[in-house]
Amino acid sequence: MAMLSALAIGVNRQSGEMLRSERRGTTRGTIEHMNIQEFFLKQKVANGVRTRQVTELLREEHMTWRPVPGALSIGEMLRHMWVSQEGVRRVALQGDFSYYEKRIPGGLSAVVGTPRTLAKELSEMERINAETLEEVARFPLERWDEERIHEGLGFRRKVAVILYSNINDHEVHHRAQLMTYLRMLGTPAPEPFVRK
Repeated sequence: MAMLSALAIGVNRQSGEMLRSERRGTTRGTIEHMNIQEFFLKQKVANGVRTRQVTELLREEHMTWRPVPGALSIGEMLRHMWVSQEGVRRVALQGDFSYYEKRIPGGLSAVVGTPRTLAKELSEMERINAETLEEVARFPLERWDEERIHEGLGFRRKVAVILYSNINDHEVHHRAQLMTYLRMLGTPAPEPFVRK
């Protein structure tokens, strides 16, 4: 059995293909070996592809819709997704807590602002996603274990935890909310997996 090895490098935001990973294996199978940074980037790209599939179903008239008074409107949710990602990325990569310093005491409305058109919010989301991919790819792997601490906010987390839970998981959470909103509006988002 021959051993195979290949290194794939690149970003395909449309298909969600792997950014950079080493593949090793035999002619019978392949095993992917990725570090935590590569895994985050691969997951982030895949999340973006799926989020785009969902947001493509949105229409301008959906922007002000909310299921009940006090819930986020679709426009507010889209805006929250990219504003939060940008602020959280700064905490993780730069130790800049300005987002949380406004968000925690002032609530969501202190940082989200007023949604603009659907096209503008989606454009900002794409811009912030691209910046996150670029900045995280440049962030040294040896620093992923660093802690970000803000005693006044009771905040203490490692960079890796911030990136995974407060960026990737956060996007999945709000994408699921958008899918629920779309179902309520009569436009169900297709499931990502084929059911048998």
